[in-house]
Amino acid sequence: MDEALLRSLTPSVLAVLVRRGADFAAAEDAVQDALVEAVRVWPADPPRDAKGWLVTVAWRKFLDATRSDTARRRREGRIDEEPVPGPTPAVDDTLQLYFLCAHPSLTPSSAVALTLRAVGGLTTRQIAQAYLVPEATMAQRISRAKRTVSGVRFDRPGDVATVLRVLYLVFNEGYSGDVDLAAEAIRLTRQLAAAIDHPEVAGLLALMLLHHARRASRTAPDGALVPLAEQDRTRWDTAAIAEGVRILQAALARDRLGEFQAQAAIAALHADAPTAEETDWVQIVEWYDELARLTDSPVVRLNRAVAVGEADGPRAGLAALAAIEDSLPRHAAAAAYLHERAGDLTTAARLYAEAAHKAPNLAERDYLTRQAARLNSHGRH
Repeated sequence: MDEALLRSLTPSVLAVLVRRGADFAAAEDAVQDALVEAVRVWPADPPRDAKGWLVTVAWRKFLDATRSDTARRRREGRIDEEPVPGPTPAVDDTLQLYFLCAHPSLTPSSAVALTLRAVGGLTTRQIAQAYLVPEATMAQRISRAKRTVSGVRFDRPGDVATVLRVLYLVFNEGYSGDVDLAAEAIRLTRQLAAAIDHPEVAGLLALMLLHHARRASRTAPDGALVPLAEQDRTRWDTAAIAEGVRILQAALARDRLGEFQAQAAIAALHADAPTAEETDWVQIVEWYDELARLTDSPVVRLNRAVAVGEADGPRAGLAALAAIEDSLPRHAAAAAYLHERAGDLTTAARLYAEAAHKAPNLAERDYLTRQAARLNSHGRH
């Protein structure tokens, strides 16, 4: 049973049903039923045309549901429209599904869940496990999202920026349960890049590959967080780095800079440095300047302040940090690092402890707590 094949076919099969007139919610239910049937039947009797088989079964599932719904009798006429068995047209409407699932009327969490279900082909159980919520909760979220987009015209042009934000949200969830969301986000972004020629799509794919290349070195065997400067660079995936850089260079050559290309450029400079000490921090600051111009994001300015601290010294970094609201997440952690670099260990220890208290996850909290303890221990000796 080729689960990867099923996932790759899911969006195009769903698109066929929607093109034939099925509303999104009913079509998505029918496709899921067809996938279940495929899991049952294919191991013993694999079809010659996998997509055609799924389209035929999904359409029949949709028609069965339509027949049994007395409130929708007016749609019975569609029964006569069942196509003659044969090759399925090669038209791929996956791109429209991306836009539909990232519709602005949906909350980010609902858009992510619907994208994983309709475009990614994941089950509700898999998505619920990945997001550490009960399956019933995720089922309700997906059902609400499907109802929201069911009345949306399928041929309306979509917003690429919204689709990319949804995919980046998926990527940043990383790994949980039996679904590797970072790998899934890369797969979906590759699919999108094949469907649309857009430099920011390429920029996001490059960014994902460059970040993912460092994944194996980000945690110690005991699960402890390993910061970038201390990572074992021999464990980085050089093939993924090379691919990410190649994709980024092609995107940048088109001279239509966007935020994901700028972020990927920063990631590429980190990946290109043989050691942490050889990192080109001056160029990284320049890219953060571009990114700040594109996004006007306080998080970007925070990261820029740390980069300035590396390029021009910790006092310069602290001066840049002083212009940023100190309630910003990870502000205390950045200040602690820069104060330690500047030799103010007492202030750094206090800020590390404060940052640990505000940490968004357990691994980060433990790392910051250890940093505070290390400096406090140093002060006692």
